[in-house]
Amino acid sequence: MEMKITKSDWIFLVLCLLLGILGEEAFFRSEVGISYFVFISAFYSVFIWRYRRFQFSHQRLGYLILCCIWLLSASYFLNNNVLFYALNILMIPGLVIFHLVLITSPNNFQWNKPALVTFIITKFIQALKYNASFAALFGKGFKQGVNEDKFIVWKKIILGIAISLPILFVVLNLLISADSQFEQLIGGIPQWFQVITVERVMRLIVMLILTAAFFGFMQILYNRHMNEIKQQSNEQRIQMDGIIAITVLVIINAVYLLFTVVQFRYFFSGTLQADFTFAEYARKGFFELLFVTLINLSITVIVLTFVNRATSFMRRATQIMLTILVLASSVMLSSAFLRLSMYEEAYGFTFTRVLVHSFMIFLVVIFTYTLVKIWVEKLSLFHFYFITSLIYYTAITVIDLDKIVVKENMNRYETSGKIDVHYLNNLSYRGVLGLINLYEKDKNIPELKTILQERKKEALAESLPWQSYNLKREQAFSELKKLDIK
Repeated sequence: MEMKITKSDWIFLVLCLLLGILGEEAFFRSEVGISYFVFISAFYSVFIWRYRRFQFSHQRLGYLILCCIWLLSASYFLNNNVLFYALNILMIPGLVIFHLVLITSPNNFQWNKPALVTFIITKFIQALKYNASFAALFGKGFKQGVNEDKFIVWKKIILGIAISLPILFVVLNLLISADSQFEQLIGGIPQWFQVITVERVMRLIVMLILTAAFFGFMQILYNRHMNEIKQQSNEQRIQMDGIIAITVLVIINAVYLLFTVVQFRYFFSGTLQADFTFAEYARKGFFELLFVTLINLSITVIVLTFVNRATSFMRRATQIMLTILVLASSVMLSSAFLRLSMYEEAYGFTFTRVLVHSFMIFLVVIFTYTLVKIWVEKLSLFHFYFITSLIYYTAITVIDLDKIVVKENMNRYETSGKIDVHYLNNLSYRGVLGLINLYEKDKNIPELKTILQERKKEALAESLPWQSYNLKREQAFSELKKLDIK
């Protein structure tokens, strides 16, 4: 690969090296907290400097994704939910890569096509080749700056050292066995090299890998080539027979209509079979209904995308069948929502139940748009699904669902006197703050005092580095230290 390295490229390499050092410091030293937000700030500062004269494309979607990236990285500082902590380890880098590829791609690039994945993989391969070519060019430049005779001498010296190492290993072991004084002398040699440790070598390797990844990937993206992207307009789309699809929809809808009649007869009317309590019935059917609803959504998307509706009759019949399917799915989704609400009333609120509640609200939005799409064919499903999903995921990460769980459990305690203090203790530091408020209201709740005493010892003993700073943890520890409990 022919390349010409400019002064700007060298400055960018130094910035990537500093970014690699910060990345190793932010993610490999301790538990991630505010360090994620700090790193994202530094990363995009370097990116903006490198691309200061670059004309970006897809800017509206790009700004939306950028806002989501910032909010998700800030969630490591604002909240400390274990689930989102783990998911965002992969989610944020994925969004960053997609964002960089999106805004540096040609204006006519259709990002909502499968070719996007191939395009990103191609960029990664090109980044590896670029780094290899850059290293070769750097080595060539270093060689040119050294006298040829001296360069040959150094090569021979390095080769001699490599050959002597295995011989030296055998000889040293024999001499150590022969003389105890020599053994003590050799045994003290590692102390001379305490600066070089396995941990420091590993950290150096991580830093160099991060530097190479940032440098190579962003350098490749800087060169926008129109001929790199084969447009997807020539792709042959899979076609499904319309009669077969309508037959399947008629059979499925018949079953769903029967189920809907049963639901309205006793579930929505507030009466159940004598064999079940509300809680038992809710637990029995909730996940089944939610799973069937997701299957129906998948069927609707497949029919809208792949079924051949060449004639007006086929188009109208498909629209009617899909409308019935969506309405039946809405009934099942409503039934699942009511079942979960009853289950929460009987057994209390948990993070998983509140998360599923929010997901069902998200599905209502998705089904509403899908119903409109059935009759207005020019609308794009993928655009709406992607943007809505991104906003939904960012929202539930940032708004702190644990706060809702604690609030609802506190309300339930005031009305029923029931609360699971162990669950709140294991929830997050938001749960600990809830337990502190609960203790101030009622000091006689079983096991609550013991839990808070253990938490206070933890708060007094723990000392975390700056990378792990988290707002909720600091609030909880501050309240625990002030809590008068013995």
